[in-house]
Amino acid sequence: MLVKNHMASVLQVGNRIISNDQIFPLLKQYGMVPQLVREIIIDDAIANITLSQEESTKAYNQFYQGNQLSSDADLEGWLAARNLSREHLDYLVTRNPKLEKFKENTWGNKLESYFVQRKSKLDKVIYSLIRVKDIGIAQELYFRIQEGEQSFDEIAREYSEGQEANTGGLLGPVELSVPHPTLSNLLSSNPPGKLLPPTRVGDWIVIVRLETFLPAQLDEQIKSRLLNELLESWLQNQLKEFFAQETSRAIESEQPI
Repeated sequence: MLVKNHMASVLQVGNRIISNDQIFPLLKQYGMVPQLVREIIIDDAIANITLSQEESTKAYNQFYQGNQLSSDADLEGWLAARNLSREHLDYLVTRNPKLEKFKENTWGNKLESYFVQRKSKLDKVIYSLIRVKDIGIAQELYFRIQEGEQSFDEIAREYSEGQEANTGGLLGPVELSVPHPTLSNLLSSNPPGKLLPPTRVGDWIVIVRLETFLPAQLDEQIKSRLLNELLESWLQNQLKEFFAQETSRAIESEQPI
């Protein structure tokens, strides 16, 4: 709970009373300063972002629905449970919509070129895989499939040493960034249906066949994901710059960070 005395506001947690000048050292102790700085950077970034009446109404409706608030009593209870007042409400409701608008305003016109850069890792594949430890066994299994003696499914279920044995070797759809880089390269550089000879991938000898290639599209889901990536990259750079400046100031003043 938050209490006040004649000197300063303090935070009381159980029997422990924490003064204002103890807050920041505790944030550092608990490793929470980067998150605090991150949120302040976001607040500064969206300070000049405004929402239209329609956008604001939509934000409030989503907030009420998301928190299952259908009356003023529900809202008052929700705020009280979090030690918040109505003054905090507009900030809470509009912050994320403003952040979405900031992302769109800042990087929306760069999405297509960024998508082209990322596309090779966003494309998805469905593939069949057999993995064993012994190259001799791998060669024998490969020739059995190639000659039609047994199906890929049958051999995967009987011989593959990974969880893919449960699905007859079939895996996916997964993005090409998910498999081992060597396997990802095999899948991206060969046509569907081609049985590839045994290849070492990490500790395994694998036999792989691409079944289906699913090219990524710049739809709303991918667009949102890429905007979040660009935001995160920007935030990380801002944080690095902030802490570099803090380190420099600490060295100059010979004070610990």
